[in-house]
Amino acid sequence: MNEFDFVVVGGGSAGYAAARTAAGEGLRTAVIDGSEELGGLCILRGCMPSKTLIESANRLQDMREADEFGLYAKDTGFDGAKIIERKRRLIAEFAKYRADQLESGKFTLIRGHARFTSPHELAVRLRGGEQNVRSKTILVATGSVIRHPDIPGLAEARPLTSDDVLDNEHPPKSLIVLGAGPVALEMAHYHRALGAAVTVIQRSKQILSSMDRDVADAVQQGMERHGTKFVLGCRIIGAGSSPRGKWVRVAHEDREETIEADEILLALGRDPATAGLDLAQAGLDVPPGRALATTDTQQTSVAHIFGAGDVTGKLEIVHIAIEQGEIAARNAARLLRGKSEPLETIDYRLRLFAVFTQPETAMVGLTEREAAELGLDFAAATYPFADHGKSMVHGKTDGFVKLIADRPRGEIIGGAVVGPHASELIHEVVVAMRYRATAAEFLKIPHYHPTLSEIWTYPAEELAG
Repeated sequence: MNEFDFVVVGGGSAGYAAARTAAGEGLRTAVIDGSEELGGLCILRGCMPSKTLIESANRLQDMREADEFGLYAKDTGFDGAKIIERKRRLIAEFAKYRADQLESGKFTLIRGHARFTSPHELAVRLRGGEQNVRSKTILVATGSVIRHPDIPGLAEARPLTSDDVLDNEHPPKSLIVLGAGPVALEMAHYHRALGAAVTVIQRSKQILSSMDRDVADAVQQGMERHGTKFVLGCRIIGAGSSPRGKWVRVAHEDREETIEADEILLALGRDPATAGLDLAQAGLDVPPGRALATTDTQQTSVAHIFGAGDVTGKLEIVHIAIEQGEIAARNAARLLRGKSEPLETIDYRLRLFAVFTQPETAMVGLTEREAAELGLDFAAATYPFADHGKSMVHGKTDGFVKLIADRPRGEIIGGAVVGPHASELIHEVVVAMRYRATAAEFLKIPHYHPTLSEIWTYPAEELAG
């Protein structure tokens, strides 16, 4: 039996970060990964491929708006095969780099599917048999899988998933998107920018439920201006296909409605990937489809078993998964050293989130709703891109920026942006919050004119005053 100090189940972003950190701590480390291709969700089927497609869509959308700038871009269109070919080329490069990291020899890589046989032991199913592994500490970082809700007729209608979209060389001319979270909205934007008729269906009355209502509404209004339709505050009661295409039936409070399109995109979230792990053998009570519960030290209810990334169900975001994995590895090392030093805890104060729609949106820290729920004494200030010189020059005037500060000290505790380059602009607020800057201190930072970044000075000035 192979014996290690630290074994990671899953070779994605969280798993690799943990293994690299554990090896750096001097632990005998192994990574077990049973996927056909190394790389993890972000590289292979998530962040990187989706943003590659969206970049093509954004450029086509800009070409269609060229007349506004006195430019001529006639006969605009796209080649779906070339869009996907570029995506495959880039992702192959990214995946090779990650595979090289996993195969670097800094730790042992075992290609197979793992299941617990005891709290310290794993059986790994290999292509040619089975291998048993024993470890003093273990990290579960198996990621997540697409959620398939039990909606009558939906499975038979064979909806697309994000995995399908990322390899589809022939995008549909009309699309129904089920869901209004980040993946749903990004894929809705991608197809709409390519010219498809897109309808987004969502049970709640607000898209992007984790954001403040004014932020979510600004994203919706911007997407509607570009032609995306939204059907919100309804219940999906059925789906199916017909000779004309596919359909979804929804129920409102006072009526029912059938929406038709060439295809349906299922984007109603993801579930933690725990199937086949036999977590009960490790002493972990985790019902199917439920998250692996962890503390802020990344430990589960079994102290030497840790969790990180999507499988924990907490903030399915890559940089957070990486931080969780690194903390888990360092805490495993501390446990093995047997000293009384306190374990490291994760701090979500700088929670960062972005959605690559048009307009983009991003946030950091607390929302107004969360600040109110915590009973904080706070103030918020906003400023619109429609009144900002550089965004007017860009021709991108949807949305606004928002800063949130606590009243007693004036410290910035949150920020949000809807508008051009939101995913980049938010980082200025992240840096300010990292060093606990007040609005008055933030206002002292020079901002070049004219830039998009200087828009932050307006809400900062209001809060400082």
